[in-house]
Amino acid sequence: MRARLITSAVGLAAACAVVSSWSVQLAGQAPPSRPASAARPPLNPRMPDGHPDLQGTYDIATLTPLERPAAFGNNLTLTPEQAQRLEKQVADRIERAALPSDGNRAAPPVGGDGSSGAAGNVGGYNNFWIDSGTKYVTVNGEKRTSIIVDPPNGRIPPTTASARQRNAARAVQTTSDQQEGTDPGLERAPGAYDDPERRPLGERCLLGFGSTSGPPALPVLYNNLHQIVQTKDHVMILNEMNHDARIVRMGGTHLPATVRKWMGDSIGRWEGDTLVVDTTNFTDKTRFRGSSDQLHIVERFSRLDGKTLLYRFTVEDPTTWSQPWTGEYTWPATDDLMFEYACHEANYALGNILRGARQRDAEEARKGANR
Repeated sequence: MRARLITSAVGLAAACAVVSSWSVQLAGQAPPSRPASAARPPLNPRMPDGHPDLQGTYDIATLTPLERPAAFGNNLTLTPEQAQRLEKQVADRIERAALPSDGNRAAPPVGGDGSSGAAGNVGGYNNFWIDSGTKYVTVNGEKRTSIIVDPPNGRIPPTTASARQRNAARAVQTTSDQQEGTDPGLERAPGAYDDPERRPLGERCLLGFGSTSGPPALPVLYNNLHQIVQTKDHVMILNEMNHDARIVRMGGTHLPATVRKWMGDSIGRWEGDTLVVDTTNFTDKTRFRGSSDQLHIVERFSRLDGKTLLYRFTVEDPTTWSQPWTGEYTWPATDDLMFEYACHEANYALGNILRGARQRDAEEARKGANR
């Protein structure tokens, strides 16, 4: 999954070596001049049909969370001092987490240590695999405290009573999108991780988790590259995680309501220089934050400059939330390359999970025989 980052590190080392060689060779020489047209990318490049050219690869990793921490109240922006302090805290934490692990450290306590790490910090990815960005989103020259801009508190609106009842029933009726539950030894309804046929879609490498594929497209733990390819009739948004590709049909109407898709049915139109993507026809199998199949997403892509897009989205589902809600953040262009998302190759996890379950079954059978 992190082949891109590993490859980038190797490429960086090679690039540094080349630059060092050039520095020796060209010491004392003036750098060659470049034509004015190559000095900077055009502010608003255009396609042959006259519409803005939104094509490129974008890295959407950011420290700005979807929902605003309560401590910031209704403050949409950070002061420069706040942003500098918070970004330094993250940089320091990354530096500490990158230190070699102590091979003599004790095992974590049963049930975890109570932290927010995977399964109570019992397991999961270590810092090497995580890429959550290093900066807060900057819009209009200001650092943002949340991606959500409406409601003003930067929080997802309350769910409706019918949605709470519906989602409570879903907790018992396990589905492929369900999250990991508590330890299987505890008394509870079976979860999605208790049956190999019900593993979540992201864990089964069928769809990126955390709505990274969208809509709405949101940053997650890693593999946050998104590539836009544009023609007069279609726009393709390729997501690095799980190589999910969204195809937006320009113009036209939505598919019949009987046709349902994991990422919905997207049609696009231009409003001036803004690409508007309207998505409906979601399936009940991919429930964005507890939504229903009546989910409706409207996305807006506009170019701020030659290297940056502004991405804005509105989420609406009257059967789930008390009101629509809106978010926005920037998509900075990157020269990094997308690589194949290798997910299940050399993955022994599921086989070992099944072996462990059989071992538990055998142990329970022996206990029953000895009673």
